[in-house]
Amino acid sequence: MKSNLLQFFKHFIVALTFFAGVLASTYSFATASLDSDISKYAVSAGYIHGEGDVRGIKIALQYHSDYLQQYNSNLNLYFETSVNFWEYGVENNYDSNFVLALSPVFEYQFSEYKSNPIFVEFGIGVSLLDDTRFAGKNVSTHYQFEDRLGIVMKFGKNKRDSIALRYLHYSNAGFKRPNPGLDFISLAYTAFL
Repeated sequence: MKSNLLQFFKHFIVALTFFAGVLASTYSFATASLDSDISKYAVSAGYIHGEGDVRGIKIALQYHSDYLQQYNSNLNLYFETSVNFWEYGVENNYDSNFVLALSPVFEYQFSEYKSNPIFVEFGIGVSLLDDTRFAGKNVSTHYQFEDRLGIVMKFGKNKRDSIALRYLHYSNAGFKRPNPGLDFISLAYTAFL
């Protein structure tokens, strides 16, 4: 148990350092560029549940671009940097993993519910896993692709909040065997800064 706590603390410090670096570089970039609108940034927190008894959290920083709206007003693009903490099993047979990910995500508004826009989203990004053996699977490589498909509803004042249900798949795309992949369902809340 003490080993698990130390490992969690180590991962927490790495994640905190990672996010501090991302926030500092994002702020520096935003203030130095012509587009210094902080309102394009959002933070997201989500619960993830995977095969068997796998569960975890995903904490993300997003930058929302309006570039694609010049081509289609229903199309959005955002970039997400995230930290994931995964757990599997119980105290006597416990496993955990720590994941950093970066993904471009495309959203398309296809409907509305009570004046709240509903989007479908998809993205393929990259991720770095701390451990290649997790939840009884050997995924072979630390580097994995993060694929996602989701439904997002935006709500609140100026539609600045959202809730999303996502399917996430991590795989090395067959670059190395074995490649069983890891699948998750995620429920996340996002709020713009």
